[in-house]
Amino acid sequence: MTQSFLFQAVIYLLAAVAAVPIAKRLGLGSVLGYLLAGVVIGPSALHWVGDVADVQHFAEFGVVMMLFVVGLELRPSLLWRLRGPILGMGSAQVLVTAGVVTGLALLSAQRWPVAVTIGLTLAMSSTAIVIQSLAERGVLNTRGGQACFSVLLFQDIAVIPILALLPWLGRAQGGPAAAVPTDTVVDRLPHWAQPLTTVGAVVAVVIVAHYVLRYVFRYVAASKLREMFTAVALLVVAGVAWMMHLVGLSAALGTFIAGVVLAESEYRHQLEADVEPFKGLLLGLFFIAVGAGLDLGLVAGRPALIGGLVLGLVAVKFGLLLLLGWVFRLGWGASFLFACALAQGGEFCFVLLGMSDQLGLVTAGVAEPLKAAIAVSMALTPVLLILNDRVIQPRLAKPGPKREHDVVESHDHPVILAGFGRVGHVVGRLLEANGFGVTVLDNDPDQVELLGRFGLKAFYGDASRADLLAAAGAAKAKLFICAVDNEQQSLQIVDLVRKEFPHLHIVARAVNRNHAYGLLQRGITEVRRDTLGSALDLGTDALRVLGFHAHRAVRAVQVFRRREEESVRTLAPFYGRDEAGYMSIARQHVKNLEAVLREDLRKEHLDRPDAWDTAGSTPVPEVDPKPEPGKDGGV
Repeated sequence: MTQSFLFQAVIYLLAAVAAVPIAKRLGLGSVLGYLLAGVVIGPSALHWVGDVADVQHFAEFGVVMMLFVVGLELRPSLLWRLRGPILGMGSAQVLVTAGVVTGLALLSAQRWPVAVTIGLTLAMSSTAIVIQSLAERGVLNTRGGQACFSVLLFQDIAVIPILALLPWLGRAQGGPAAAVPTDTVVDRLPHWAQPLTTVGAVVAVVIVAHYVLRYVFRYVAASKLREMFTAVALLVVAGVAWMMHLVGLSAALGTFIAGVVLAESEYRHQLEADVEPFKGLLLGLFFIAVGAGLDLGLVAGRPALIGGLVLGLVAVKFGLLLLLGWVFRLGWGASFLFACALAQGGEFCFVLLGMSDQLGLVTAGVAEPLKAAIAVSMALTPVLLILNDRVIQPRLAKPGPKREHDVVESHDHPVILAGFGRVGHVVGRLLEANGFGVTVLDNDPDQVELLGRFGLKAFYGDASRADLLAAAGAAKAKLFICAVDNEQQSLQIVDLVRKEFPHLHIVARAVNRNHAYGLLQRGITEVRRDTLGSALDLGTDALRVLGFHAHRAVRAVQVFRRREEESVRTLAPFYGRDEAGYMSIARQHVKNLEAVLREDLRKEHLDRPDAWDTAGSTPVPEVDPKPEPGKDGGV
């Protein structure tokens, strides 16, 4: 039955919407969700979609866009620093993997041209799956992630000479090498002109991207039409991909080069934002097409053969990649990430096998099981990465020798300070400078050791332990300062101090408003939020830049701070207990604060007409009626 384009679009989108959120919630990642969705709707399962070849060719444009976005994030200086891993590690991976797989193919009685073709094909990995999966995990910029990227980039480059080598292998095999159809310009040129044309195309991309596109983007940006900028971004990607195809180069490689050149442009972030939605959608479509193209009938009919090929491919590549990681001194953690990420076949494998079939290098009896094994190995990649995240890496992350808590020296310091980080060390230094002895406790041994190098004395210990507080002199101290940056731990410490040492006066740091509510609900009256002071200082500077005199800016901020602190104390009893009452009072506080500030501004303007430099051109805002006593303040 012929299915309409709209029906197929609905099926693809429905599969993505249904499967991907479930996969993400189960911790499987979006890539595996797309692949499983493709398997379910494909010809081998529910058969809701037919031949996926056309869809896959269209969706491969998502891989092209992905490389363009990756290029935008890589400045030329960073790419230059990666030249060693790209050339060294990348070439080693392709040559070593191809050599080992070729040897195994020869042992299975394949002729040497066929064996070399299989070896070069299976040396490739999936750029789309690996980069997307690593980006989701936030490890693309780690040492292991950069090693993966370097190898994948070299593989994209290596596809070009491999494609050029296949016709020669076809002639050695005795296949119809001259009958391979092509629509590239390069193949119609004399042999001496082909490399010059290829190099010239790359140089043209660099020159146009660096010297011409900046003016094009500036011209389009002046129109202030967002859709035009999006159109130009897509035109750049499509145009570069088309040019690369004409000269026989990888479209993904060409757009990557264009992205790297444009990484220095002031329009880099806008380009990335415009291309990102299309890239994500087309990549998802590509993954679904890969899943739908998996021949479950062949897998079910020859499970031993396909299973053996998949196991052999993954095991051989995993072992070789782990060895390369050791040779290049990546460290075991990065090496296992490297091996788990790249131990599969890739999208270029299908391209190479398709051309090999046309050249008579491999028969359908060899190509079809290989394609099925490659597709299954691609689907296993997210599973391997999950295994790496949950099993391998936790075992490799060996904790250092556990340090015992310090023995707190006996003394009569009046202050105990818990937490000696960015807030605590300032408070401690201030008190020490004014002659007050402070016993400092911090649960981070590295922080204690670092501060000790600067002559700042602190004891390693957990302030949530009553025995340690007692050893620190809590029974004789007068003041306990809680400057811990963990909200839950801070509240536990405060509860412990109030229970075991009720005589201690507590002053606490709050990392946010919710934390402040929790402290206030426990009866702690001296609570200071981390960012409030610096935010108000920044606001003072902003008011002065906008025309307020210094005294006026300081006064406005003082009023705001007083009302803000009052509002936190007013709202604390309602937080988490009476949401309706909390929201009602909070809204009233916002209105009252604005009214108080406007009234203060009006009075200041009447008393001193020059209080605001722009008062002559800016009307004094209207003021709401004066708020009722007790109802003013900010949220």
